[in-house]
Amino acid sequence: MPASRNILVLYTGGTIGMQQSAEGLMPASGFASRLREQQDQQPQLQLQLPDWQFRELLPPIDSANMNQANWLAIAEAIRAGVEQDGCDGVLVLHGTDTLAYSAAALSFLLLGLDVPVLLTGAMLPAGAPGSDAWSNLFGAMQTLHTGVEPGVHLYFSGQLMHGARASKRGTATLDAFAVQPRQRHGQRAPNIPAALDYRQPRRPVSLAVLPLYPGIQAAQVRAMLTSDVQGLLLECYGSGTGPADDAELLAALKQAHERGVVLAAISQCPQGHVEFGIYAAGSKLATTGLVSGGGMTREAALGKLFSLLGTGLSQKEVEHWFALDLCGERAD
Repeated sequence: MPASRNILVLYTGGTIGMQQSAEGLMPASGFASRLREQQDQQPQLQLQLPDWQFRELLPPIDSANMNQANWLAIAEAIRAGVEQDGCDGVLVLHGTDTLAYSAAALSFLLLGLDVPVLLTGAMLPAGAPGSDAWSNLFGAMQTLHTGVEPGVHLYFSGQLMHGARASKRGTATLDAFAVQPRQRHGQRAPNIPAALDYRQPRRPVSLAVLPLYPGIQAAQVRAMLTSDVQGLLLECYGSGTGPADDAELLAALKQAHERGVVLAAISQCPQGHVEFGIYAAGSKLATTGLVSGGGMTREAALGKLFSLLGTGLSQKEVEHWFALDLCGERAD
């Protein structure tokens, strides 16, 4: 794992750079000068940090407003920093609300990129009493300077985490992120196909997430699926079960699949994984065309669906690659 010597610091907004306004904390520009000033105040850091160049995506946003177009813009800025500016590492500064979603999406948007990409942020703005902003930022830069394997990672509170496995677990403490202890299994893809390479263009797609719950109505599911939804992430009970005795609900799912909608399933349980054959209810649900997400988190499954469907692959091709491990999201 070679050390990164010249990194791109990509600022997207988020709490780390927010400043107080009459309406509360809001994203603010001008973070590069604040970063340089803080680094100059800590000369002991000079030998521990790589050289860096700064780029800001404008306007900076609260990550609660993050969307697919932003993900595509971040991925494009990373590609430009690596291919055009010669950066050998990337640090993305991002708000915490959707940090895990973006890390997961970028894990699949940047398949094949041979440099490390770290994402970090802060629970408190830089300059606020007790803020974790500078420790997270400089900790991530030091980690890149030490050497990180290629791929997307999330760095927070001194921990380096897999980009497609981490989730935000709370708001009251600074160690807000962790890798969920989910059982992971799945055949590893023998290679990354050209269609999924990071150089290939992607486009926004229409996705929906639906948690199953007692009393869910087939009419509600049908209403969601009669829109322009291209992929549905179904959050099942336990190991992949659901109301399998509701023929109308099963028919709504099956008809959507027959129209070309990709149906993917994950477990609602924090430590769960989908294995349809354990219970008859799971087996029956699977007949609608659901493809198992194994032990993937919601963030990973959603980001993977977005990346696969965004390439323009067929329903069958998306289901094939969704079921395989592409970057460590499904298997240890």
